[in-house]
Amino acid sequence: MKERITLLLIIVALLVFLIAFQNYFDTFWAFAFLLIFLAVYMLYSYFTTKHRRRKLRKNPPEINPNYKPFISIMIPAHNEAEVIEQSALNILKLDYANYELILIDDRSDDDTPKIIEKLAKEHKKIKFLIRPKGTFPGKSAVLNDALKIARGEAVLVFDADARVAPDFLNKMLINFESANVGAIQARKNLLNPKQNFLTRCQYNEHIFDTHVQIGRDSVKGAVELRGNGELIKREALESICGWNNETITDDLDMSTRLHIKGWDIRFCPDATVFEEGVVDFGALVRQRRRWVEGSIRRYLELVGDVFSSKEISIRVGFDLIAYILQFILPFWLVSEIIIQAFRFVKGNDHTVLASVALVIGVGIFFTTGIGYALRKYGGYNIFKAFWEAIVTSLYMMFFWIPIVLFIIFKILFTKKTMDWGKTVHGVCEPSGEAV
Repeated sequence: MKERITLLLIIVALLVFLIAFQNYFDTFWAFAFLLIFLAVYMLYSYFTTKHRRRKLRKNPPEINPNYKPFISIMIPAHNEAEVIEQSALNILKLDYANYELILIDDRSDDDTPKIIEKLAKEHKKIKFLIRPKGTFPGKSAVLNDALKIARGEAVLVFDADARVAPDFLNKMLINFESANVGAIQARKNLLNPKQNFLTRCQYNEHIFDTHVQIGRDSVKGAVELRGNGELIKREALESICGWNNETITDDLDMSTRLHIKGWDIRFCPDATVFEEGVVDFGALVRQRRRWVEGSIRRYLELVGDVFSSKEISIRVGFDLIAYILQFILPFWLVSEIIIQAFRFVKGNDHTVLASVALVIGVGIFFTTGIGYALRKYGGYNIFKAFWEAIVTSLYMMFFWIPIVLFIIFKILFTKKTMDWGKTVHGVCEPSGEAV
């Protein structure tokens, strides 16, 4: 009910603002203000990132060779018989001795429990946990149960389809020793970027996410955990009472709660975790629906804590507010066009052309950002980066706007459910970088 009321108040406030603004001001100025705000934010991120790189080249960070904390690596698995063994064997090749690997079966109906038990018998570093039918569902509950048997000073979480290079942990630990760092997120990439059109677009999304995360890390903003390849200190976990069992996006919820408590989350672009891209349209819609719903709900639940926290830094707070705009923006743009179209039909004064220009301008802005990311981090030449940016922008618009609008109405008019929308693994054709 709290989430519903908060969302309703935000929507009413936004509509009142739009109508009042259009009655007293030219829509052109709203268009100009929005683009200027986005441009200033992105330029600040860009120049800060360049400055940081230059600084690191002149003064590389000192690495403590004696810092080797004991790490509990956790892999939750629900019906993952197709991939769990390969992932576990890949993790066992890490060039790092001080760890344990905990494989957790979450109420599986396939051979996942048998495979996990077999692996535990064959490898001393592996511990396992079998969750019986009837236990509370969801990845958060799985990880909380595993934390009770974990011995690590920190927890490293992987999805059941994860693949990493042997030096993965050594790279992740470079900035982890600092007392204020609570967690570090690895760069995510795909095992099957060339399998079909959907995986190609997801690959480009991952590159753009890398660009955004690097920028947020450079400005000491609100870097977010991504669920796969996240390293978290036990102290930080305990400060927020572990994972939130009532969320469907454990990583995003934890990110915000860690920031509220004043913990710094860092991004490590040099350590990459590979995962399967979703190959089926329906499965991709279910996955993105869960991501959007979980992200919106965590903001609605924690918005009061974000504004009232005395431990959250100003930069993180500002970054969180800027990030929230990505969910408000689709509703804003659609509402703007509907209002102006209604005025046009009624024969009243309208600014339909300015509204259309607003949508096109925002689209060009984000397309430019994606193109830069593909050029910088994807290794594309300028022409391919430009083309892929257009295709990916249209793909993201096709998914993003309808799903955000659907989730807004879902939160307003339906009861909250723990609809996980599990992603099926073991159906990809590997075509990415070898590990």
